Order: sequence, then structure tokens, then C-alpha cells
Amino acid sequence: MKTTKTFIVLLILMMFTVAFATAQTPEKAVNGGYDAELAKKLGANEMGMRNYVLAILKTGPNDATVKGDARTAAFKGHFDNMGRLAADGKLAVAGPFGQNDKAFRGLFILAVPTVEEAKKLAETDPAVKAGIFVVEYVPWFGSASLMATPEIHKKIAKTNP
Repeated sequence: MKTTKTFIVLLILMMFTVAFATAQTPEKAVNGGYDAELAKKLGANEMGMRNYVLAILKTGPNDATVKGDARTAAFKGHFDNMGRLAADGKLAVAGPFGQNDKAFRGLFILAVPTVEEAKKLAETDPAVKAGIFVVEYVPWFGSASLMATPEIHKKIAKTNP
């Protein structure tokens, strides 16, 4: 008799545990403004995120030695290359860093899932090829909305570099 009562009590406790556990599972809120077409265009996952690689440009070994016309050409190529990568949907954001003690010069946020792919893209930059910059790479997971930045930038930039 005692075993039966214990069994019934345990059974009731298990039922309450199961009921409580399933009642505590939160449902994900659905975004009423969700735009599936835009999410697909920007490469977003369900949470609106995607993989990137941060390419940190640092002062390279030839920074002080590349001068004059060669330096002008390398930087013209650097800006042209950023424009090409942005137009190809591979560069989400780029820009220089302010003065710092780490030799950090600038940043590319590359819309690729691997460091290997990011290296291939960064190596197309004439300033990297010339050794003005060297690059460090860090995988990053961030908002896919960054992919809209190049188009928005075209609309707010009064002049081009």
C-alpha cells in the first residue's frame, strides 16, 4: 500500500514537473515589420544577423618608404578597391581609425563567412599589396543591416574621395 501511495505521489509530481516545464517555454515574438525580401537580400538569418570578418588594417612595413606618386597611386587604388568590393556586396563598412598606440589604421567589415575569403579580398587592395598596410582578421557575427550601408552612404555623401 505504501509503495502504491509513493508511486502515485511520484507520478503526480512528474506530471506537475512536465506541465510546469512546458508552460515555461517562451515563445519567440514575431516581428510585425519583418521584410522577408529585404532579409534575403541582406543575407540575414532568422534573427537578422549574418557572418562577417573584421579586417583590421595596421601600419605595414613599407608605410614610410612608399612615397610620392607610388603612394598616391596605392591610395587611389585603395579607395577604388573599396568601391568595387562594396558594389560587389563584399564590403559592408570601411573607415579609418583615429590616432592610437596600436598602429591601427582602418577597418573593413567584409561580408564573407571565413577568414580565408577575407584574406583573398584584402589582398586585392593596392595599399596592402604595397606593404603600406598589413591586415589582421577576426570573424564576427553582426546585424545584416550593415549590408545596406553602402547604398545609404551613396545618398548621404556630398563628395567622393
